[in-house]
Amino acid sequence: MKVVKTVEELRETLEVLRQENKYVGFVPTMGALHKGHLSLVDRAGEKCDVVVVSIFVNPTQFNNPDDLTRYPRDLDTDIAFLDTTKCNIIFAPSVEEVYPDEDKRQFDFGDLDKVMEGEFRPGHFNGVAQVVSRLFNMVKPDKAFFGLKDFQQLAIIRKMARDLELPIEIVPCPIMREDSGLAMSSRNQLLSPQQRKNAPVIAQTLFESVNFAPEKPVHEVINFVTGRINEVEGFEVEYFNIVNGDTLMPVQDWNECDYIVGCIAVFAGKIRLIDNVIYKNISHEC
Repeated sequence: MKVVKTVEELRETLEVLRQENKYVGFVPTMGALHKGHLSLVDRAGEKCDVVVVSIFVNPTQFNNPDDLTRYPRDLDTDIAFLDTTKCNIIFAPSVEEVYPDEDKRQFDFGDLDKVMEGEFRPGHFNGVAQVVSRLFNMVKPDKAFFGLKDFQQLAIIRKMARDLELPIEIVPCPIMREDSGLAMSSRNQLLSPQQRKNAPVIAQTLFESVNFAPEKPVHEVINFVTGRINEVEGFEVEYFNIVNGDTLMPVQDWNECDYIVGCIAVFAGKIRLIDNVIYKNISHEC
């Protein structure tokens, strides 16, 4: 496994591999790696000859400076973690390497970035598109792998890739969960012991709501999920939307479309956790 920190070295390394007709897979991360990231790397290793993992905490996607400051960083631990995986190249650039000049591009995602995360984190997805498009240009992968936990982000990246006509296959990968059901996240490291004990209520409530969703109106399911989680001391639901999985627009009835997903953001104290659950999936593989 090789660790590179400059675009020049990355491109030189990959050019040699491409001359050998190697198929390149890419897993972009912000570090603080966990088993969820490992699943992405494993999936990339199954489908590609070479796996590149980037570790870069992107400042342009944080609309809250405190959130950027709190985000966990430990490159040495991340490198040791990836040394046990199918990763071949770690790309760990500096901010100056990724942004030698200010990125002033503004992306048009239609309504995809107007709801949920986009509503509560203005500018977040534009920052995501800025960095992912730059990383795509640096790595030029054949396939890129993203977790379904960041459901809205996946929709944004797919649209960006289409709009920019990038010849990259975007591969969605299942949510990885702890034994308790809690969705794996780098932010879980920031939870206090009591918050960590209580956090599984998010997934448990979502899963429970799936059992009776078809028989209950959409608004009742929303009230159930929101009410149950808000009962936990120190926890507050920022949003819980039940949406069309393609457009991300809210649905009012279970018969409106064939792909329906519930997306949630919860504050555990100051730590923000997201998750989602599929209520209906007739038309999609994932």
